[in-house]
Amino acid sequence: MSAGILGMGKFVPERVVTNTDLEKVMDTSDEWIRTRTGIEERRIADDETDTSDMAFAAANQAIRNAGLTAFDIDLILVATVTPDHPFPTVACMLQDRLGARRIPAMDISAACSGFIYGMITAKQFIDNGTLRHVLVVGVEKLSKITNWDDRGTAVLFGDAAAAAVLGNVSEGKGILSFELGADGSGGSYLYQDGKYLKMNGREVFKFAVRQMGESAVHVVEKAGLKKEDIDYLIPHQANIRIMEASRERLGIPEEKMIKTIQKYGNTSASSIPLALIDALEEGKIKDGDVLVMVGFGGGLTWGALTLKWGK
Repeated sequence: MSAGILGMGKFVPERVVTNTDLEKVMDTSDEWIRTRTGIEERRIADDETDTSDMAFAAANQAIRNAGLTAFDIDLILVATVTPDHPFPTVACMLQDRLGARRIPAMDISAACSGFIYGMITAKQFIDNGTLRHVLVVGVEKLSKITNWDDRGTAVLFGDAAAAAVLGNVSEGKGILSFELGADGSGGSYLYQDGKYLKMNGREVFKFAVRQMGESAVHVVEKAGLKKEDIDYLIPHQANIRIMEASRERLGIPEEKMIKTIQKYGNTSASSIPLALIDALEEGKIKDGDVLVMVGFGGGLTWGALTLKWGK
């Protein structure tokens, strides 16, 4: 047995903000945003919906889709850099709202790499037999830390939540390999200064292009696989040029890369699982497919894994 995904769920706000909408309030254009980022629209949560609300909706759906109840969950991990408040954590709030037992619950602050960090943390508990079912949620309300007067960052981000329940799956399936890392010397390139998110786009781009590609290759090699064995690459949906660079480094065709950036923008910790869920809903991913998930984020952090889909 090995750790894999038993069920998933998502939440995206109803409000759609298009590039054309942004043209009306800042000095930018639909063409500029699309050609440089691949983004066409993003979802923005209303003032009454906070991070924990989105996490709750996605988590409920994931638990149901796993065929479980909240009572079956042994640990809650929430990857987010936009909690409702510093404490209590979103994970603790979620434990209470779900009606789960008095299980451990904690937030993971690894920005856009957070969901991968959560998946691999969950894997350790499941593999060593300590826990049976771990709920991992990636959720961000980035709109509340976005400076809407800064066109360099305001066009990039959106709000969303996506969740997965991890547990034991059949031999040969589940997480096959992983890589996690961090380089704190690059922390000044992507950070929150007081209220708003700030980014050195040039430096983040250079780091992401190199690290995403390298990590994707590394986890394929660690799994004893070749590029021909990969059915889909699911990269962090940050920028289409970064995503394409990762795909080219891995050496797989364009149709094997899952792309949702055009619909949601960069949703940080929820980005990778949200893309996975959309691919499942569209019928792209089948039982036995081999997936590579890779992301990078503020910290600077990065993470990647290979996963053979199925229970």
